[in-house]
Amino acid sequence: MPQEFTPDPLRRKARASLSNAAGRYDMVRDAVDDGWFQETPEAVIPTEVRQEAARSIITYNRSPDLPFDRSINPYRGCEHGCIYCFARPTHAYLGLSPGMDFETRLIARPNAAAVLRRELSAPRYKAATIALGTNTDPYQPCERNYGITRACLEVLRDFNHPVAIVTKGALVERDLDILAPMAAKGLVRVGISVTTLDADLSRRMEPRAPLPARRLAAIRRLTAAGVPVRVMTSPVVPGLTDHELEALLAAGAEAGADAASWIMLRLPREVSELWQEWLAEHEPGRAAKVMARLREMHGGRDYDPRWGHRMRGEGRYAEMIAQRFKAACKRLGLRERTPELRCDLFARPPQPGDQLALF
Repeated sequence: MPQEFTPDPLRRKARASLSNAAGRYDMVRDAVDDGWFQETPEAVIPTEVRQEAARSIITYNRSPDLPFDRSINPYRGCEHGCIYCFARPTHAYLGLSPGMDFETRLIARPNAAAVLRRELSAPRYKAATIALGTNTDPYQPCERNYGITRACLEVLRDFNHPVAIVTKGALVERDLDILAPMAAKGLVRVGISVTTLDADLSRRMEPRAPLPARRLAAIRRLTAAGVPVRVMTSPVVPGLTDHELEALLAAGAEAGADAASWIMLRLPREVSELWQEWLAEHEPGRAAKVMARLREMHGGRDYDPRWGHRMRGEGRYAEMIAQRFKAACKRLGLRERTPELRCDLFARPPQPGDQLALF
């Protein structure tokens, strides 16, 4: 009878997931060693990027606890590989695993900018801030080759359309030539997520994201160019990173951020099992405390998806984090609410084939 095969840990270099269980819509697949496995232990799992022709690019939502009603995601999956990423379960809709597949089998949408231009040009379209990168990071490593995020920003610039960007990627600096002029018009804001100041913990928990110091450097460069930045201390991990909350906010403020936000660790669907596998290998001494705190905030469950509850949890511990955050923001001069981005400048640029004005 064949033995169940588990890849050597060395093969997971720069990857966070410890498993690659089938998605909830996929058939169960068991990896076995039939004696023919020839890969050397030093071999790493490569990143595969496939292309998808998008039929639409703006996704609308009615979630009452989100500050935006529309978003754009140029990529599916994310090579940053953050083990806690709440977006991992979306890979199951593609017949892929929310585990290792999410961070190694990516999908790029190279026609995103052309589709976006078409959608913004629709006569009935009304401008409102578009969130860029709400599901997966728009500045993950493959953006260097594909440039889809930059192409979308060029379209938004041409239409004077407001955009709020969320990223961990230092590659956002590349697009300052677009972002700075848009910021001068009140059309853009960037959120930089900094989860911990501990470089070792970051490398294990977010293996291919820029180190914390590099993200803080990106905040400095963006704000120096006039781009407003929110430092996002998200997620707060109870028993693991919660003690860093004030230090994270202070580092963000020192780097030039003018606003801040926080979200508690969320473990929807498959993320819970993946997270607990990671804890067992990387932080076994803290695993019980981390999960106890999370369950305390969610009525004994790993996660409660109710609107208004899922982002923060409830109870004494959640209230304490909220109070610490508010006090630190007040002391550091960081705003929790920021001015709305401008929508009144939105205008459709001339399109090929348009009739020219006579006067």
